[in-house]
Amino acid sequence: MHLVSISGSPSRLSRSSWLLQHAVGRAGARVEHHDAIAVRELPAQALISGNVADAQIVRAHRALALAQGVLIATPIYKAAYSGLLKLFLDGLPPDALRDKPVLAIATGGSPGHLLAIDYALKPVLSALGARTIVDAVYATDSQLRPDGDKGFSADGALLERLDQSLELLLHRPAPLALPRRRAGASTQPAEVAVRAHC
Repeated sequence: MHLVSISGSPSRLSRSSWLLQHAVGRAGARVEHHDAIAVRELPAQALISGNVADAQIVRAHRALALAQGVLIATPIYKAAYSGLLKLFLDGLPPDALRDKPVLAIATGGSPGHLLAIDYALKPVLSALGARTIVDAVYATDSQLRPDGDKGFSADGALLERLDQSLELLLHRPAPLALPRRRAGASTQPAEVAVRAHC
């Protein structure tokens, strides 16, 4: 699988960034190619002005277009996903997530922010074409405790939920793309050229 991870945290050392990297690591050898998009590293002016012609924005969009699975991580602030992530998602083409399974990962101070995934983030993912949004993973501060040089330590129940959602994401069969038949065209099967990307 070609996996793309999108970090919407403004901090490299945040809980959501750490959990996203941890999820990619737990996916292991099943991921043949991984592109990591850290929105905080994209040009701020291009994001704010919606300049989709910026070279770094173009590269991020191209990576997402090739993805077969998408991980999106964000901290929850005031019952909503991060403004940084919103800037990136707002700049995507309307069908950027079409036919791509998506796993949303979010972190927040208390369980009360869990509903932000359903009421704030999932509608935006659906508007971008995502039809398969696997069970989201939400972690509270108490489930991700600071652990020195390791970053954070996750509790067992959180890791179990993460593994279950990763299984749903990674084992989701890719949709079969069938060529459209023109009116009056032959019903004989056509040869379709397939290119493999490593």
